[in-house]
Amino acid sequence: MPSNRRTLAVLLAIASLAAESLVRLPDAMAASAEAVDHSVFRVCADPHNLPFSNDKGEGYENKIAELLAKDLGVPVQYTYYPDSVGFIRNTLRARKCDIVIGTISGNDLVQNTNPYYRSSFSLVYRKDSNIKADSFDDPALQTLQIGVIAGTPPTTIMAQKGLLANVHSYQLLVDTRFDAPPRDLVNDVAAGKVDVGVLWGPIAGYYAKQQSTPLVVVPLKTADNPIPLDYRITMGVRFNEPDWKRQINDLIRKEQPAITKILLDYGVPLIDDMGAPITQ
Repeated sequence: MPSNRRTLAVLLAIASLAAESLVRLPDAMAASAEAVDHSVFRVCADPHNLPFSNDKGEGYENKIAELLAKDLGVPVQYTYYPDSVGFIRNTLRARKCDIVIGTISGNDLVQNTNPYYRSSFSLVYRKDSNIKADSFDDPALQTLQIGVIAGTPPTTIMAQKGLLANVHSYQLLVDTRFDAPPRDLVNDVAAGKVDVGVLWGPIAGYYAKQQSTPLVVVPLKTADNPIPLDYRITMGVRFNEPDWKRQINDLIRKEQPAITKILLDYGVPLIDDMGAPITQ
């Protein structure tokens, strides 16, 4: 990851973290007392951001939230806000909610928990296409039509590899109530309008599973590229709330097998610490 973030998961997170950090208050100004409401599990979430979350509870972050809340013996309560610049400031930091279920490890706007999964930007293509590409160095990509979300990390690498001549660009920043460029990209791969899609893995895997045409999702390895393409995903809590962080870390440790199953059920391409795929 490089989310959990996230309009388009890691996609908008990468684009917006730098901008939002300009308005982050110094830690010394944060209240020292923990402000967690333990009578409910208060989650900060985007209402229109599948596969991560939505206001119908259909995302995998919704399912993980339900799992942890059940352990705590309390109901889930959401504060919804579009996952863009200002998301953390207007939800978690405003103390309207107590946890972000998915954020990139190292996000300095939150206190990160332990990572609970690692994924990567991925290639997606039709199973019947005879394409075998697993990196940007595959010569076949020089002649294939490639769809990619504009402004995401793979575009920089693709430019360096001379792969932009046949690129079809899909918007990164849209109103997610009405548009879903990643879904459109995967639909176009399934329909044969483009040969290969390049997307953040959880998004690629989720939409690939919805296609009647079998698709292959292949995680890209950071080791093969000059910039990171795989990221660890954590949960995010407020600074100066160490007890809450420890409690969440304990829950992640206890429920890691169940969390992993949820992720795999949603098609998330998981990789371990050595970069090898994790399967059920």
